[in-house]
Amino acid sequence: MAAEPVPPGLSWVPLSAGRVPAWHRLLEACVEADGGEEHLSVEDLHDELAPQWLDLDRDTLLGLDADGVARAFGLTLVRPGESAERRVTLWGGVDPQRRGFGIGRELLARQLARAGEVRAAATDGRPTAVYVSAKDDLASAARLFARAGFEKVRLNHVMLRALPKAGGTLPDVRVPDGVRFVTYTEDLSERLLAAHNRAFEGHWGFVPWTPAEWRLWAVEQRWFRPDWTVVALGGDPADGGIVGYAMSAGYEPDWVPQGFTEGWTARLGVVPSWRGRGLGKALLAESMRRFAADGIEYAGLDVDAENVSGALALYTGTGYQVRSTTGTWRHRDR
Repeated sequence: MAAEPVPPGLSWVPLSAGRVPAWHRLLEACVEADGGEEHLSVEDLHDELAPQWLDLDRDTLLGLDADGVARAFGLTLVRPGESAERRVTLWGGVDPQRRGFGIGRELLARQLARAGEVRAAATDGRPTAVYVSAKDDLASAARLFARAGFEKVRLNHVMLRALPKAGGTLPDVRVPDGVRFVTYTEDLSERLLAAHNRAFEGHWGFVPWTPAEWRLWAVEQRWFRPDWTVVALGGDPADGGIVGYAMSAGYEPDWVPQGFTEGWTARLGVVPSWRGRGLGKALLAESMRRFAADGIEYAGLDVDAENVSGALALYTGTGYQVRSTTGTWRHRDR
């Protein structure tokens, strides 16, 4: 039997606003083939290209076949911010119909070359580390990463919990003494950013958020739900007064593909001096109550499996179950 012909190579161009629809179709094909849960909208992808620190010409790639059809994409992301290491995050995908022909290897090599340029241009003395992620059950991705010099260093779980509309119950949790819950309002944004950076300081992979990123990806993100977002007040007013928070979102593009509605806890944090008092559990319970009051079927979140604050135990103890797992890989030579 004659071997099937190998498709010709791709032409690589930068991503741009005009190419977002083609990128969106490609990304949806990848998500469907790989069993992904996140369905970004066209508008979400425009936002992905919005950060001022992203150089579209050097940090983004779209692979086009001879007919101009998008068959692969890649982004090399280097968020600004003070952290122990400069983190370069690679994000990419190959059209399921074009896998097995070396496109993934070429894409990853191009992204690693760009990461090398970032490392060579650095002048602040911090080490540069390169990371890439994929669902942990994708054996082809694991082989690709291992051959390119990556090793798995972390697991992240997406977790799910049924609410009353889906047959679950709501936890009966007491709010700790000295704390009151309020609903997020815009005037809390600056203090909430400071509390978030304080709550996650020292966590693996955390890069402190800048005000611009906070607006773009948190409090002005289109799926952010202020009415579901709970802020715990109880600290020194001179220090902002915020001791914990549960920031929520409703990622509606995911609801139809996954077959259920979901209230998503995007960020849950407690400042160090208030840990160990049950505040995190109380914030989760209040979030679930708000989801349920709007007829939402499930509560969801994701968590670093080795989170030093014990978040995984908190979630499992509150009834969340692992839905899927993503592996994070670090390049050994970076």
